[in-house]
Amino acid sequence: MSDPSRSPERGTIQKENYIKRKEADGEEPNPEYLELFKTLEQRRSELEQDPEWRKNNLEYDLRTTDWILDKARDGDRYAQNLYAALCNNDFQKRDVIQILTDQTWHCSWRYAGGIIADMRQEGDYLDWYCSGINDGATGYENGYVSEGVVTEEIESDLLKLGWNVIQYGKTNV
Repeated sequence: MSDPSRSPERGTIQKENYIKRKEADGEEPNPEYLELFKTLEQRRSELEQDPEWRKNNLEYDLRTTDWILDKARDGDRYAQNLYAALCNNDFQKRDVIQILTDQTWHCSWRYAGGIIADMRQEGDYLDWYCSGINDGATGYENGYVSEGVVTEEIESDLLKLGWNVIQYGKTNV
């Protein structure tokens, strides 16, 4: 089992903003509060080492599969399209037990943004969060799509990875 790809900046926004607020107020940050952020990161790291967390977990598969990591790192369009697909959809491992027991995987928009940041080894969830929202004026010239949209390329790649996309309660098999 390989370790999941990780962004060194993931999970730092809240801590950095807290420190900036305290500096602006002319106060020292509370060391116990800063320790909380460290503890959260340690718990996340420990969880990712748990073999049970790695089973039937699309996040783990995405963050440990070289060819899909390369695609996410090589282009913003692909990374954004993968983020959009992770939003508002469920996913099911192409495994008999998973299908028969109707076990699925899903995540929030914010969490999806964090997965993409980890895959690219840069930034945090905010770099991708709501990246598919379109004001209607500019369209999607950059190839970005709305949250919930699964492009053919992403669907094909997820199938190669061993996952079905379930859009709004309907399996795309």
